[in-house]
Amino acid sequence: MTIKGYDVSAFQDSNFPTAGTSFAFIKGTEDRLYVNPKQKEQTAHARAAGLVVGFYHFLHPGHIKEQAAHFAEGCASIEHDLLVVDWETNPNGTAATSAEKDSFIAEVKRLRGTKHKIGLYCNRDFWTHRDTTSNAGDFLWIAEYGVAAGKPNIQTKWMFHQYTDEPLDTNVGNFASKAELVAFAGGINGERNLRPPRGLPG
Repeated sequence: MTIKGYDVSAFQDSNFPTAGTSFAFIKGTEDRLYVNPKQKEQTAHARAAGLVVGFYHFLHPGHIKEQAAHFAEGCASIEHDLLVVDWETNPNGTAATSAEKDSFIAEVKRLRGTKHKIGLYCNRDFWTHRDTTSNAGDFLWIAEYGVAAGKPNIQTKWMFHQYTDEPLDTNVGNFASKAELVAFAGGINGERNLRPPRGLPG
């Protein structure tokens, strides 16, 4: 792994660091109403730095189709941006089921899948103990702290590993270069490349 990136939400500054990074994931939406108020500024900052951009939706239990529509309409994505469902425990201690996670991925694919890769973010515990289908959409973004970057302790093929939250949520991408990530996404800043790098799913 030679590429690095951050993921940010409204808790982070809009001018987050971009030096030495290749990608950024930005919180777009949550549940059925919330939209990250810093999303547009954070997105503009990432695009100005030439980063591959992704957006994530913090999933809640229930109303899955409504949440998917909210994400599809509320995230500031353009063609080829990566889209992700963030599957974890909510502040109130609840979490969507594995079936709800799968339904959300399927609905976002129906709404936006022709122009975007749709992936899953979760921690290793959710992936190994709560997931029942091994469905991560087009790619898996796994969170596992206390380990070396790129060593998340899972057998499943993954594409991104969030390994620390200091000073920001920091990730590595399982790509040899930014160009490989761009190819996987299908292009960047309007430039299209439909051929993914060898060894990665299309």
